[in-house]
Amino acid sequence: MCIDFYAVLYLKAVCPVIELKNVSLQSGEFHLENLSLCIETGEYAVVTGQSGCGKTTLMEGICGLRPLSKGEIWLQGHNVSHSSPAERGIGFVPQDAALFDSMTVRDQIGFALKLRKSDKDEIASRVLGLAEQMNIAGLLDRQALGLSGGEQKRVALARALCAEPEILCLDEPLSALDDDTRYEMIELLKSLKGDYTVLHITHNRHEVEQLASHCLLLEQGAIRRLPV
Repeated sequence: MCIDFYAVLYLKAVCPVIELKNVSLQSGEFHLENLSLCIETGEYAVVTGQSGCGKTTLMEGICGLRPLSKGEIWLQGHNVSHSSPAERGIGFVPQDAALFDSMTVRDQIGFALKLRKSDKDEIASRVLGLAEQMNIAGLLDRQALGLSGGEQKRVALARALCAEPEILCLDEPLSALDDDTRYEMIELLKSLKGDYTVLHITHNRHEVEQLASHCLLLEQGAIRRLPV
């Protein structure tokens, strides 16, 4: 037992949290070929690039939502190239929030823990804590229909955090927000820095400047690191 415990600590210390090794992905006629990257523990990595360059395809591959054509994906020292999304332990926020129309905000946030059959009191406590952190406690009994864009983003982020993932993948989390709401969301995401390893997709330079500890440009099918 002790050996296993210290082995896990060692892996976390020496292995990148997210590592891609010569990964190739396909979306219809679009291809990404031989991509490699490393993201270390606690980094807030932002992937930027022009629309259509493959940023979302890349994130879907990391999250297990799109199969690899070749290569390997390693998360926290484990090869997850053929693992299901649930087995990868990622908190994922899609671009459109993807909330369930028939669920209350309370049920949306606690969804992953309910699937795990966690204790009801534990779920209630975790949901309330996240709702307060995201400033949406007053929305817990509302349904998704009728929520503003900013409210939907906060609910989706709380849902992603509820299962206490070590990795967060955020696909354009600030898109289609007005300036005031965007500022509030940036401040909220700043508060998460250091507590999670984050991969954030955007084409907005301001988000890179405000959030990134590690910036990656996806351009013409290749990834290169930019200064921040």
